[in-house]
Amino acid sequence: MATVWVGVGVAVLAFVFGVAGLYLQKLLPETHSVEKARDMIGAIVGLVSLLLALVLGTLIGSAYAFYATEKSEIETMAAKSVQLDLALAEFGPETAPARARMKETLQSVRDMVWGDSSGASAMPDFSVSAPIQHLREMDEYVASLDPKTPAQRQFASAAAADTSAIEQTRLLISMQLASAISWPLVVIVVSWALILFCGFGLLSRVNGTTLAAVALGAFAVGSALFLILELSHPFTGFFRVPSGAFDQMLRALNK
Repeated sequence: MATVWVGVGVAVLAFVFGVAGLYLQKLLPETHSVEKARDMIGAIVGLVSLLLALVLGTLIGSAYAFYATEKSEIETMAAKSVQLDLALAEFGPETAPARARMKETLQSVRDMVWGDSSGASAMPDFSVSAPIQHLREMDEYVASLDPKTPAQRQFASAAAADTSAIEQTRLLISMQLASAISWPLVVIVVSWALILFCGFGLLSRVNGTTLAAVALGAFAVGSALFLILELSHPFTGFFRVPSGAFDQMLRALNK
């Protein structure tokens, strides 16, 4: 919800600066609004407009790439969890309690991120320290397997490899979410947008059409920033990573 208010705030600021530019243009002495002065203002506005378009487009593309990466990593973790469950199942029936506990843990993760059957969800904790205890227990259990046959040795080795892949993916998700967006960069881009809207106002006249145009432009900039912030937090908000892969994984465990 915070991202919505940030987007709305930026849109309102852009509109205010645009309107301020419209009225400032009326207050300027005529020597500041002659043709050559307007040409200079137009050139600067064009430069800022180009910079803003390039940076906003790059930021939206980067945010979507980050979102897609997190989605891919969740799918990878789900696939490796199924492989680990299969390896433990093939190792022998003595692994059944560990497999059941693994499914319970993954079900709790699913409920935390996407909500349980009632639709309620807690605030996800993706800090690096959050999964350490579970990962340590999983490591210790796989290391404690005592294979007796060549087949069991193969399945124990596969379980160890899958466990390592799950751990690496889970920790990588936490590391990436820790620095999902650069706020100083966002502040600079917003300041460019405010300068641009003020410049648009200086080059226009106050009437209903220009006010509507400023409002639409402000909405565009605010919604662009909203997209950047939302896609940079793929496990909360409106564009949450879909739970399909995780749900399929849970249905496949302990078969």
